[in-house]
This record gives sequence, structure tokens and C-alpha cells, in this order.
Amino acid sequence: MIAGKTVVYTSGTFDMLHINHLRMIEYARALGDILIVGINTDELVSSYKSIPIIPFNERIALMRAIKGPDIVIPQNSLDHTDKIKKLKFDIFVVGDDWAGKYDYLQELGVQVIYFPYGKGVSTTELKEKIYNRYKKFQKEADGHIPDDIVIK
Repeated sequence: MIAGKTVVYTSGTFDMLHINHLRMIEYARALGDILIVGINTDELVSSYKSIPIIPFNERIALMRAIKGPDIVIPQNSLDHTDKIKKLKFDIFVVGDDWAGKYDYLQELGVQVIYFPYGKGVSTTELKEKIYNRYKKFQKEADGHIPDDIVIK
């Protein structure tokens, strides 16, 4: 709490910004007076999954441009112990795909909420759709070239 105001912190990669990201930001915004959003750096993301499609500097700029967050900061670690001391947040919101990972924050006086991410939209699913569509179009395009034409 800062000056009697409830501080909410949420974080993520926010690669290929989509509707479920916005829903989580809106939800977190509604829980308090000050919303701080941490954007995982490319180096951090690379330590636990594939590098994001959208580079860090663009992801953080996109988050700063949307309505909702009061403060947007880089996030270099998945351990939030030091962030609690520096940012004095009361509530931490993260997608339920991380369920259980941040329970330790409760011992530090932080309420942890695993946001139900919902079905139908995730960055992983978006990447898969794009890849599958590309492969389909590539196959169709390859089928349009007659066999007797040589491409150099």
C-alpha cells in the first residue's frame, strides 16, 4: 500500500497482445488504485520458453500505450520478493497457467490471484494458427506451379 492506496502488480510476456491480455489488465485495474505492469524482457522469456515474436521494446511500448496501467516496467526475474519491497504491492495478478507458482507471495502479505485465462486465445495458439495457415498457403501455392516449369 502506498499512501493508503491499494497497489496491484501484474506481469507477463504480453507477446502478440490479444484480448485475454487486455481482460487480465482490466481485471487487475479494477482491484486497486494503482496498477503496475511488469513486462518480461526477452532475456527472461528465453530462460523458460521460446523468444517472443514481438521484441521487448515494442511490447513495453504497446503496454504503455493502452488504457489501464499506471506504471509499466521491465521485469527481469520471475521472483517477485524484491519487487514487493520496492513497489509495495498488495495484490499480484497472473494468468492461471502459472497456478501455484506464486503462492509464496502470500507469506509476504500479498494477495495472489490466478486470473482464469479462458479458452480460445493464447499467444501459443495464435503462433500455431499463423504457422498452420502459412503451411497451408505454401502447399496451395506450390500446387499452382505446373510440373513442367523450372524455377531458378
